[in-house]
Amino acid sequence: MQKNTPPRSTIRLTRRGRIALVATGAVVVGTAVAVPLLTLGTEEESRPATLAIPEGWRASQVYTAVDKALALPAGSTKKSLDKAALKLPNDAAGNPEGYLFPATYPLQEKATPDKLLALMVDTANEKFNGAPIAAGAQRNAMNVYQAVTIASIVQAEAATRADMGRVARVIFNRLERGMPLQMDSTINYALNRSTLRTTESDTRIESPYNSYQRMGLPPTPIGNPGEEAMRAAINPPPGNWLYFVTVRPGETRFTADYQEHQRNVAEFNAQTKKKSGAQAAG
Repeated sequence: MQKNTPPRSTIRLTRRGRIALVATGAVVVGTAVAVPLLTLGTEEESRPATLAIPEGWRASQVYTAVDKALALPAGSTKKSLDKAALKLPNDAAGNPEGYLFPATYPLQEKATPDKLLALMVDTANEKFNGAPIAAGAQRNAMNVYQAVTIASIVQAEAATRADMGRVARVIFNRLERGMPLQMDSTINYALNRSTLRTTESDTRIESPYNSYQRMGLPPTPIGNPGEEAMRAAINPPPGNWLYFVTVRPGETRFTADYQEHQRNVAEFNAQTKKKSGAQAAG
């Protein structure tokens, strides 16, 4: 255990790396990024020619997209899981979260939900089980499924591709020191939401995905990561960072020093207050 580490109640790691201090009762609000649901074919076609799955989407979002793309009643794709015969790792226990690989998939005339899901999982297995990912996971003393879980958090937390490796290093450093991850992205997953409004009561919810209350990784990935996040998860850069905060768009600061982190948080809070005041005045 690292010495002079502040109590758990004073550390708040949020989605996109934003931090708030529980002691002050601060609430951090993040914005969801709008992503086109479908890549449409020609206007003459009765349905889209392709289905685009963005990086970071959760399984629930993928199910909804497939339902809409195939003009099926809501919930049809999720119900198809039982007959999909997905080739998932044993650790997944039949849950495809993390293995619905983000890509653009053709919608053939006879496309069905189970066939689409199987194609996504097969694509994930092709990407994840090759030598670079498998060897990288082994090099970091984890299996591929654990690497996918870390990558899913990286995908949710990193504001830019450049930050992905450093976010992954924070995760490794916290795990190695026996510190809880305290990532708000896992709270969001537990509460099935995307817009961030994390309160102290949120961090006390009963859930295996509550990384404030539970040690180690969540039981499954919290989304479907892309290749950049996977590369970060298996090969993070060296560093002793334990904290990070996005002070302003495009500027995320990483540090191992809690006092420096507090100063960064104060600057972030000042920027947020200034922006809120300007919006109110407008």
